[in-house]
Amino acid sequence: MAAKSTRDKIIDAALDIAMRKSWEGLRLHDVAVELQLGLNDVRAYFREKEDVTDAWFDRADAAMLQAGARPGFADMSPRECLHRLIMAWLAALSSHRRVTRQMIYGKFEPGHLHYQFAGLLRVSRTVQWLREAAHRDAVLPWRAFEETGLTAIYLATFFYWIRDESENATRTSVFLDRMLGRAEQLIRYFPGCSDPRAKADAPASATPT
Repeated sequence: MAAKSTRDKIIDAALDIAMRKSWEGLRLHDVAVELQLGLNDVRAYFREKEDVTDAWFDRADAAMLQAGARPGFADMSPRECLHRLIMAWLAALSSHRRVTRQMIYGKFEPGHLHYQFAGLLRVSRTVQWLREAAHRDAVLPWRAFEETGLTAIYLATFFYWIRDESENATRTSVFLDRMLGRAEQLIRYFPGCSDPRAKADAPASATPT
């Protein structure tokens, strides 16, 4: 196994300290002391604590893309693909779910408008990678409908998950499947959002003789 980079060590130390204290109570000088680093060493990787939050969610994005690269993924139905990707994203955060919840709630505190704006960009970026991993190829205007729907499903599932105490997030899995099932029904009214593989697999029309 490859040795952890200093960047990864900082992320892990920050999460571990926050588990013992809280995310709000964490200070980057705590991380520096834990790792026996100088503050300038920490600053070389993270300008502020919020950058650690972003790096934590980057890990979830990476796990999601890895799930989409596994053998057999391309043979799944669109509903199965999206379910697998979103659950892989959540699973990557599961070891520090309480801290993840604190990270998110901290963004909604008064005076943190710049964090809230950054959070919106973060959500948009994750949804775009979700579409890429699922090979969703809709173009405007259908792409806008698809992105809106996926964003709603992703956020609803995420906020359900942060309070889900069931083993292996089974209730979240059921909730997500139900949401995707409803979307599957609605998408029939938006032909430009249909699964591109369905067109490729559809039999060619018979040529009139």
